[in-house]
Amino acid sequence: MRKLQVTILVENTVGVSVGILAEWGLSMLLDFGDEEILFDAGEQGNLINNAQILGHDLRHINRIILSHGHYDHTGGLFKLLQYRGAIPVYAHPDLFAGHFGKGGEGQANRYIGVPHCLKLLESAGAEFHWHSKPFELRPGLWLSGEIPRETPFEHIEDQLIEIKGENVVHDRIRDDLSLFYVTDRGLIILLGCAHSGLVNIVEHAKRVTNENKVRAIIGGTHLGRATLDQQLKTIDYLRGLDLECLAPNHCTGLGVLSKLAAEFPSAFKWAMAGSTLDFK
Repeated sequence: MRKLQVTILVENTVGVSVGILAEWGLSMLLDFGDEEILFDAGEQGNLINNAQILGHDLRHINRIILSHGHYDHTGGLFKLLQYRGAIPVYAHPDLFAGHFGKGGEGQANRYIGVPHCLKLLESAGAEFHWHSKPFELRPGLWLSGEIPRETPFEHIEDQLIEIKGENVVHDRIRDDLSLFYVTDRGLIILLGCAHSGLVNIVEHAKRVTNENKVRAIIGGTHLGRATLDQQLKTIDYLRGLDLECLAPNHCTGLGVLSKLAAEFPSAFKWAMAGSTLDFK
């Protein structure tokens, strides 16, 4: 029987008032019983403090997965490497692409990519493994690879841009990765920010794993900045999944979180920093 415990180490909000620190970002600790894997590293490095308070020692993690190259998912990596030492890090080859947010009128474009350069992270112990195609990390656990963008109503916001030399283009965020875990009772999908679109990711997960039953969705959905049309059509899609657990957080936005909590009262879970989700 495949089991999994998911602990939210970093998130925008705190659900346990025992010294846990919130920050804009996301980091989740995945405990499979025989291996601990970190999914994203948050923004500032508070994952180390939070893990210790929750009874976890991040020096025991075996691998790190980075969902994409935005600062709020990678900013804590350098501090973690200083604490943990050499460790394999899995990510998309475009992790260090020129990710920017479009500046307002009269304002410069804002860099929102990985805060530390590749050489600095490697010198601190990061052993990068690059994957753009689906890859099985351990039995039943899949790194998504690039997500096909097929759903007509799912769009990447216009404010996200990529600077390539002297050219400014719409950032497709090709490095957006998710994790898919096949259990005896269905598929658990772990999201970073779901820039590729939640529906696109779920449908890709079904194809990659050959598992049609979706048991749980956990993580950032990026619905907070989506159009109302995309929000409503995504909620309609989720109704057809019969989820056991829906635990969105981070970039989902409080307004959409409230909608989802009302729409899926039996499945919805608040996934704040300090929260733990057990799947047996």
